Amino acid sequence: MDERAGQATKLESITGRYDPVLLGVALLMAGFGVVMVGSSSIALTEGHGVGPFHYLIRHVLFLALGGALAFALMRTELKLIERYNHVLLLACIVLLGLVFIPGIGHTVNGAQRWINLGVSKFQAVEAVKLLLIVWLASYVVRYRDEIGEKWSALLKPLGVAGFLVALLLLQPDFGSAALILAITGGMVWLGGARIAHLLAIAALALPLLAVIAVAAPYRVARLKSFLDPWQDPFNDGFQLTQALIAIGRGEWFGVGLGGSVQKLFYLPEAHTDFIFSVSAEELGFVGSVAIIAVFAIFSWRTFSLGLRAVEMRRYFAGFCAFGVGLWISLQSFVSIGVNLGLLPTKGLTLPLVSSGGSSVMVTCMAIGLLLRVSYELDRAERQVARLRGGAGLPSDAPIASPENRAEVTSPAAVAPPAGARGGRGRIEPKIGAVA
Repeated sequence: MDERAGQATKLESITGRYDPVLLGVALLMAGFGVVMVGSSSIALTEGHGVGPFHYLIRHVLFLALGGALAFALMRTELKLIERYNHVLLLACIVLLGLVFIPGIGHTVNGAQRWINLGVSKFQAVEAVKLLLIVWLASYVVRYRDEIGEKWSALLKPLGVAGFLVALLLLQPDFGSAALILAITGGMVWLGGARIAHLLAIAALALPLLAVIAVAAPYRVARLKSFLDPWQDPFNDGFQLTQALIAIGRGEWFGVGLGGSVQKLFYLPEAHTDFIFSVSAEELGFVGSVAIIAVFAIFSWRTFSLGLRAVEMRRYFAGFCAFGVGLWISLQSFVSIGVNLGLLPTKGLTLPLVSSGGSSVMVTCMAIGLLLRVSYELDRAERQVARLRGGAGLPSDAPIASPENRAEVTSPAAVAPPAGARGGRGRIEPKIGAVA
């Protein structure tokens, strides 16, 4: 008994470490964002009657606030976050509802997307993305044995996402609505939902979304300008043509940092939605490829982290990583695609790079959550390695790793599950059932 207690004490004393690659890439993205916001916003400040570094200082302040919140998440146990998943879902609904309340909601260019906090405006959907991912991760874990077999288990998360999308379309915010649908579909598929079921639902939902998209004249104009921006380069096609001109001016190595001409009142939203075009003009093709490579490395590291967590049977941690990976990957893909003229114009920023208080702050929090996942996963792997050594097992012996530290102290955890083929247990849930 004393020996087991001593072993438990030793395991409890083991700590993990934060993923250095993930942390390094995130810091690189944030640092690059500071440089580009400073470069792309200087000309804009003259027209707005503020100091030359107004947007840069604002960006750095939100980055610092996001860093503090990320640090808090890095120090918070995932099981505590999972415990309050229903509260987080309720927060999603409340946040999207607040934008419609007079005196609280704030309207810009006819869109009701912001909450007035007095000192600043907060875009509610940015927080909703992260809160919804955490709830979906918890839901997929709880129903991992049913989501691929029962329609009721599959329709609940899709119904929740559909309700949130309806609130977003009322604002209106079609880009964020499409992003949330994509994240939800990706997470339930990774959780074991059958692709045939998802395709059947998509066949019903996509025509409805298409009708909603073309119902608004400004969306039709965006689509026409996307198909041929040079047909009306000074009106509907202005943003895209100026973005393409900026990218073309960059050639191979760019015109030099700070040397962009298009940011001088030619390219709208140069410091937010179209910051990639300014980066391409100043850093050229080589710099653009480097930016895309950094985001690709971030996505690869995030998904590999999620896969390792699922293999260790830390399902909630794994699906949190999958969800954040889907979010950052899809949003960066859309943002860069819009700048390159590959996708219709959408109001989605380039994560951690574009200026934007709400987006920057919540993205920092998402990275803090990822780093917490990496910390707990590394801690569990170290505890399992210690347990194997203490039980006299070879380093490659199969082990059903636990969901929390209390379970890892049990010697029974080192035994392979009964009936496992080849001595190895089946990893659940099955990722992406196809039939």
